[in-house]
Amino acid sequence: MTQAHRIRAARALFQNPTPLRRDCGTLCDAACCRPDEDGKGGMFLFPGEEALYDPCPGWASICNSRVSVRGRALRFLTCDGRCPRGDRPLACRIFPLSPYATAAGVNVDMDVRAWPVCPLMPSGMGGLAKEFVLAARAAAELLWEDADCQAYIRALTEQMRAYKRFL
Repeated sequence: MTQAHRIRAARALFQNPTPLRRDCGTLCDAACCRPDEDGKGGMFLFPGEEALYDPCPGWASICNSRVSVRGRALRFLTCDGRCPRGDRPLACRIFPLSPYATAAGVNVDMDVRAWPVCPLMPSGMGGLAKEFVLAARAAAELLWEDADCQAYIRALTEQMRAYKRFL
């Protein structure tokens, strides 16, 4: 399976499952869907995912981040807060979860970067819909089979550990 096929398959796992059995955006006025005051914010694109935004749609911009994996800067997508649901990046689809590298491979956990914007964080994994958590795990396992995505998840895990030291 190619990298692009893995990304599409991982994204397809989220056609129906959402963090709650209702629209969680009504709890926070879709805070995770808006750029910050400086027009920044957004989501990292998984390796190979940028190809799905070529050409870049009018509702988004893509730029290099300061984070690099395997010598390549990660790409970052910022939207205007009104993207077509079916075009959301994978990181948006799995939010507030994130894949984490473990000694045994990969798993998912609450994304520590979500604390400032997501009211679901205090409830932890137990507060999320089971189908959503299972889809996130399946997506992480699918991506783990790709060397670039595995390197990305390892780098992301290190970044999360660094954030946790400041919490």
